[in-house]
Amino acid sequence: MTPVTSTLLLLLIPLASATVIALFLRRRHNLAATVSVTAAAGIAALAALLIFGAENHGKTVADSLEWLTLGSVTISLGFLVDDLAKLMLSVVAFVGFLIHVFSLGYMRDDEAKARFFGGLSIFMFSMLGIVVADNLFMIFIFWELVGFSSYLLINHYNQKQSAADASKKAFIVNRIGDFGFLLGILWCYWQFGTTNLAELSSRMIGGQALITGGMSLLLFCGAIGKSAQLPLQIWLPDAMEGPTPVSALIHAATMVAAGIYMLCRIYALMIPEALDVIMWIGVATALYAAFCAIVQSDIKKVLAYSTLSQLGFMVAAFGLGSIYEVWEKNPWAGPAAAMFHLTTHAFFKALLFLGSGSVIAGCHHEQDIFKMGGLWRRMPVTFVTFTVGVAAIVGLPLLSGFFSKDAILFLAYTNNKAVFGVLAFTAVLTSFYMIRMWKITFFGEARSHEAKQAHESGWMMTLPLILLAALSVLGGYKFIFLRLGGQFASLVTEAHGPAHTTMLLLSLGILAVGGGGAWWFYASAATDTLAEKSPAGFGQLVRLKECFDSTYNWYVAKVQQRFAMVLNFLDHIFVAGLPRVLAEVVGWLGYGARALHMGSIHGYVYWFLVGAALCWAVATGLL
Repeated sequence: MTPVTSTLLLLLIPLASATVIALFLRRRHNLAATVSVTAAAGIAALAALLIFGAENHGKTVADSLEWLTLGSVTISLGFLVDDLAKLMLSVVAFVGFLIHVFSLGYMRDDEAKARFFGGLSIFMFSMLGIVVADNLFMIFIFWELVGFSSYLLINHYNQKQSAADASKKAFIVNRIGDFGFLLGILWCYWQFGTTNLAELSSRMIGGQALITGGMSLLLFCGAIGKSAQLPLQIWLPDAMEGPTPVSALIHAATMVAAGIYMLCRIYALMIPEALDVIMWIGVATALYAAFCAIVQSDIKKVLAYSTLSQLGFMVAAFGLGSIYEVWEKNPWAGPAAAMFHLTTHAFFKALLFLGSGSVIAGCHHEQDIFKMGGLWRRMPVTFVTFTVGVAAIVGLPLLSGFFSKDAILFLAYTNNKAVFGVLAFTAVLTSFYMIRMWKITFFGEARSHEAKQAHESGWMMTLPLILLAALSVLGGYKFIFLRLGGQFASLVTEAHGPAHTTMLLLSLGILAVGGGGAWWFYASAATDTLAEKSPAGFGQLVRLKECFDSTYNWYVAKVQQRFAMVLNFLDHIFVAGLPRVLAEVVGWLGYGARALHMGSIHGYVYWFLVGAALCWAVATGLL
């Protein structure tokens, strides 16, 4: 099987799965689940062949054909599977497969299981399309399909108003960012005459074209929406209304990471001024989300804000790579560090979301951490694997999160001390809210009937946890990461070697301050003692989310809605009203003209004489 054939099958398999489920298996839930999981297994196998196959290792797969021609504009569909794409492919394919397996247990009794697994398949098709696309137009097509499939999956529990509202919110907010992304693509085509990624990269590296900051920032708008950066971050926490496997697949490992991947794909189109803006947006998002996370009581909301914060780290790393003097021979340092953390984050955050799903299922769908407690005795496998995920995200040395966060912090320390200070403080907050959630959930006494009756999940749910825990431990090591990302991954693994000791001590200090503070604050976890022991204003951090929502609601009600009313008025007057008036005038003129045709010779003689008199008056100058 040729690499091109493997790549084509990679796309066609999930599309065929979604089509078969939608047309024939909507009421045959178990068969639909089997088809979807089998398709995910096929995707993982093909991805492994493309990544680890001896004949494909280190080689780029590229092929395209013309799809649509509109005048001088030609849109092509093609593949570009290089080392960067293979790294992202490993995340989408392998983590996606494990989430499919977990879903077999989690969604076992769901009445709309077929629709759920059909949605997973169409999402996999859309996401894989972004990964292998060789031009910006093709990326945008699959970009919108990802938004559509995300809407379907968030709205899985469509009988709940909150789920319906969350899906609409995610869809609309992402369209805002996507509009800017589309304008950036059109600008790129207008300026360079192509959107092919390889051609654009060769032109930029060769210094053959001038890049403008406006185009760079418009392209970044796509990442602001998909990766939920300020000010379009408001949709991600609400998206937790979807089933927990959806949260793991879309809002931790793949969809939100698509924005980071897209930025790395178009890094050649970025200029230092734009990268500075991108860097500070990432820093602000990381800090904002960390403050929000420390006051959440819903276990999935804590992980949602944690995802926001870690995405901010990745965006900041991407922006930091532009003027990094130590790595001036390696201008791709920022994107490499961002992709490194994207990869390890996918492993441990998928583990944490699926672990939270196991906790929720074991506690009979209770999600309030203050109604849990003592679960380490009742759910030992979930406890051990969840602990690995927590240790990875807080940067415990020798785990995957330590290596990738180490790279970003070292990048910031060498390049921009202000950014380093903010990110280091954010890392302290990360340790605080993750240890807080872990301690309250698993230790102490059970604080509700559901927690007292908690039980370990079945093997379909615990096996993916064990495998993801292994990846969360090993995923940051060179022998794994280099194999997944090839030459692209090698850009980051050696760069901060001399600073390992400094970063090790920093990580231990961050963990001691943040984790120790959480353990002290929540020595007794019956209530949210943070609000009780901290200054009055600190406990009101929960309003951070509400202030953004209230601002958007005010804008919609007071500005957008009134502007729409003005447009509606103008529509009734000039678009609908004026043509109606003109039609009435023409109708009356026609009625009058018809009245002149009386069918009487005497009447026509009178009109003839009147006309002749008028002509004589005009000719003689009387009129």
